[in-house]
Amino acid sequence: MESQLEQPELVLGWLGSLADATRLRLLRLLERQELGVAELCDILQLPQSTISRHLKVLGDLGWVHGRNEATTHFYRTILDELDPPARRLWLVARRQTDRWATVRQDQLRLQRLLQQRSDSQSFFAGAAGKWDGLRSQLYGRHFSAAASLGLLPGSLVVADLGCGTGQIAAELAPFVHRVIGIDNSAAMLKAARRRLANLSNVELRRGELTSIPIDDASCDSALIVLALTYIADAPAAIREASRILKPGGRAVIIDLLPHDRDDFRRQMNQHWPGFDQELIRRWLTEASLEATVCRPLAPEPNVKGPALFLAAGVKNA
Repeated sequence: MESQLEQPELVLGWLGSLADATRLRLLRLLERQELGVAELCDILQLPQSTISRHLKVLGDLGWVHGRNEATTHFYRTILDELDPPARRLWLVARRQTDRWATVRQDQLRLQRLLQQRSDSQSFFAGAAGKWDGLRSQLYGRHFSAAASLGLLPGSLVVADLGCGTGQIAAELAPFVHRVIGIDNSAAMLKAARRRLANLSNVELRRGELTSIPIDDASCDSALIVLALTYIADAPAAIREASRILKPGGRAVIIDLLPHDRDDFRRQMNQHWPGFDQELIRRWLTEASLEATVCRPLAPEPNVKGPALFLAAGVKNA
C-alpha cells in the first residue's frame, strides 16, 4: 500500500492549497483561533463568497475543521491533527510568511476582534456593563473625546501638518490657544476655510511639509496625521516638524503600518506603502525627537484601509 508521501495527488493537493495568498492568511488565523465566516470576512476584508470558497478547498484537504453553532459556521486548524507531511509543509509556509506585512495587518484585526469579544462578554456578565451601552444611547460617544481634549493646556500652539479639510483643527481649536494648519492643496484649504470659518484661533497656510511656513521653535505640538505616506522625503517632513517645535514640544504621527496592497497605494496616490515602526523611531531620533511611544492602533470595525500606528516624540532641550 502506498504511503501518503507516495500519493502524488495528495501531495499536489497540499502544495496547491498553500499556493494561494488568501488560503495562507486563513490558515495563519485559524491556527491561532476558532473563527466564524463573518469574522474572517472582517479580518481579511474579503466577501463571504470568496472566504467560503477558500474554506471549502482547505476543508476538503483536511487543513481546517468546521462546526455549526446555530446559524454560524466556525472553523479551526488544529496542527496536531494534520497529517505529518502536511504539518511539515505548513510549518515551512508559516515560517516563510512570518514577516509578511499582510499577515501582520491580519493579526491586528484579529486582536481587535478578540478584544471586542471580550468586551461583549464582560458587558453581559455584569449589570454594571449595561451602563456603557445606556450612556452611549443617551448621550452619544463624542463627549469622551471632548473630555480628553479638555485635559490639554489652553495655552498650546498646535501645528496641524497636512491639515486637509480641517477636521482635526476643528476638534482641537476649542481647547487650545491657537492652531496653525498647513497643506499644499488649494482645494483642501478652501474646504478647511469653510469648515473653520467661525473659529478665530485657527490660521491656515499653504505650504509643503518639507519646508513648513512656520518660524523655528514657535509651536508646542505638531501633528502629522495620515500625511507622511504622501511625502517622498518623509524624514525631511519629520525634521521640519521638529524644527518648529519649542524645546520639550511634542510631535505626533499617525500613519499606515507596512502593507503590500499596491492597488490601494496607487488608488490613494501614496509614495510609501506604510512605515516600519523601527524606521519611524530612527527618523524621530535623527530629527532630535526622543520617541516616547510607537505602537499599532487597533483597527476600527468595518474599515477598509490598512492598519495604522501612533508615534510620538519629544523635542530635545
